[in-house]
Amino acid sequence: MSNRVLVVQPAFSGNAYVAHARSLGWDVLVASHEGGSRQVAEPVRSLATELITVDTNDSAALAAAVDEAHQRSKIDAVVAGGEFYVPAAARLADQLGVLGLDPAAVDRVRRKPDMRHAVADAGLEVPRFTVVRDLAGLDEACAYVGFPAVIKPVESGGSIHVSRVDSLEEARAALEAIYADEELEFDRPLDTDAIVEQYVSGPEYSADGCVHDGEVVVVAVTRKLLGPEPRFLEIGHLTPAPLDEATRQEITKYAEGVVKAVGITTGPFHCELRLGIDGRPVLMEIAARLPGDKITELMEMSTGLVLPRMVLASATGSDPVSAGAYREPDAPAAGIRFLTASGSGAYTRLEGWDELTAEPWVVGSQILIEPGAAVRTDEADYRCRIAVVVFTAGSPAEAQERWTEIGDRVRVLGD
Repeated sequence: MSNRVLVVQPAFSGNAYVAHARSLGWDVLVASHEGGSRQVAEPVRSLATELITVDTNDSAALAAAVDEAHQRSKIDAVVAGGEFYVPAAARLADQLGVLGLDPAAVDRVRRKPDMRHAVADAGLEVPRFTVVRDLAGLDEACAYVGFPAVIKPVESGGSIHVSRVDSLEEARAALEAIYADEELEFDRPLDTDAIVEQYVSGPEYSADGCVHDGEVVVVAVTRKLLGPEPRFLEIGHLTPAPLDEATRQEITKYAEGVVKAVGITTGPFHCELRLGIDGRPVLMEIAARLPGDKITELMEMSTGLVLPRMVLASATGSDPVSAGAYREPDAPAAGIRFLTASGSGAYTRLEGWDELTAEPWVVGSQILIEPGAAVRTDEADYRCRIAVVVFTAGSPAEAQERWTEIGDRVRVLGD
């Protein structure tokens, strides 16, 4: 059966929806502003059956444009092309009468304070936290949370302005940096409300999957590898995480509870958590979207589950097997390593890059910032990454070793 699927402002991992739906022979409508930072990549645009050019940040304009397209030919499903368009996709699905998230539940998914309240109310552990809206409220917030603490914007992603602070002076500097940042994400200014929350030490993981026919399915638990604090730049992921089975099951059970608590009743989820000092899972945040950083590909390589196809099957009421959601895995484990310039403002070459990327276990590699180009020096978020390597391994432990090997073999050189 052919379906007609709408993807709202696809970017990053959300581009996979367009490619997979078209490979199934389905019609794909892409809603995109096609201006500023909201432009669909040419390879994605070429796959779309129809491009709806509309301001995707204007709810009324988007609703009208989608309704007009629906009147011409029925739309069977709506999916969000990225984090910022989860609310829009939920509203549009409700408008068209197709399966989607309850619009009333979206704030519990998108806004970190609402998310944490919902999870705590379900009896699951969350960090102690509070919200600050200006510098005047910072002293009281820090006194309540205590140090060390973490400050982050209420609505953002990609580790942008997430920082550990150990004193009121550091907290004030972190909050001022949020207020001073005028860079736009998808043509939206950074939310100036911020969370001050308890710092949770311990390893970080993500539990990724989807809700299909009302059942929460955690497909894989992934180990997240981070750069040095006080920042939390993600520099790698290993799927599946090198864990004992009891811990894996505990993380899975916790993530299932978080998904239910915030009201994700259909579609994908990306749940980030840490194992605290006592070894118990503690929520960092959850999103109702595909994971980024090629985690969907790592899951596919190591489990055989094609998450974008599973989500598309769920959204359209199709059979996941017929939709090609399952295939044979490539290897028992897979991973990704991001390289940075270690705080330098530029670099001239990557020594050992060609030799490393010729290894048979390297399945993908890319230079993200060319030699000589300016590189952010704060090592704060995904915009600091200069190169990426995707690889497979014979076990989770071997994946960890290969991740380390990549860092040892490739040297980022300056002048």
